Amino acid sequence: MLNLCHGSITPCNYQLMILAENRYGKQRVRVLKVFRTPDRHAVKELTVSCLLHGEFAAPHYGPDNSPVVPTDTVKNTIHVLAKDLLTEDSEAFALQISEHFLIKYAHVTGVDVDLSERVWQRMQIGGQPHAHSFVDRGQGHPTVSLHRTRDSVVISSGITGLLVMKTTESGFAGYPKCDFTTLPETADRIMATSIDASWTHTIPATAGPAANAAVLEAILRIYATTWSPSVQRTLFQMGEAALEAVPGLSHLNFKLPNKHYLPIDLSPFGRENAGEVFLPTDEPHGQIEAIVRRG
Repeated sequence: MLNLCHGSITPCNYQLMILAENRYGKQRVRVLKVFRTPDRHAVKELTVSCLLHGEFAAPHYGPDNSPVVPTDTVKNTIHVLAKDLLTEDSEAFALQISEHFLIKYAHVTGVDVDLSERVWQRMQIGGQPHAHSFVDRGQGHPTVSLHRTRDSVVISSGITGLLVMKTTESGFAGYPKCDFTTLPETADRIMATSIDASWTHTIPATAGPAANAAVLEAILRIYATTWSPSVQRTLFQMGEAALEAVPGLSHLNFKLPNKHYLPIDLSPFGRENAGEVFLPTDEPHGQIEAIVRRG
């Protein structure tokens, strides 16, 4: 802001700029680990982000880089810890990364770790699982998001891009209509979405593969077996079921875009379309987002 000082427009000396907050680190650190036994291999592939909070004001105010752990060191640390500690438990790995930086550097006060997994599924060759060949499962990407300080840990697990569809037991009716409304009511439609969901654990020690599997089972069971009058209703029921299935969760965060499948009018061609042929489209799309938590 400029003020009139001593009869001219100049920055006033009493105005002081401060660094409000900051964090830094390395993003999109990729690593694949092969777990080898004499008869069979398994693999785990992660993309990792690790950002540090702490006493890092000095390099912002001047040429002093003494507090700055190089981001290349952050990347190398993730690779070394993957060799030493990475297992099938992504949540445990996120905790181990954060613990390393808090122990190693006294001026680091907090660590944010985000993981995204590409899941490789073992190939079936001649009806038998192959020992060392895999195919991308293509069923969404498991995620972990962790914020840790010296006093607390908050950890959320999740899934992104889980594409699901059901061809009936979904409708949409009873909504307000105006002179701009063209959408017809329906009691039978295709319902498809790409699920982005995360769930936050009240006790980080209870996070892990078993809890995640239970959450996903609950979400997909509700989606597949429950009549849906709207995406909103189904979203809330999925959240309810997940919270009931895993007592250690505090809340779930959902983002559900509509993947529209629109009936194609075949009457100009002398054919009736009895719910058989649809036009896939997802632009533009409806976007439904909500957080479901315990009362």
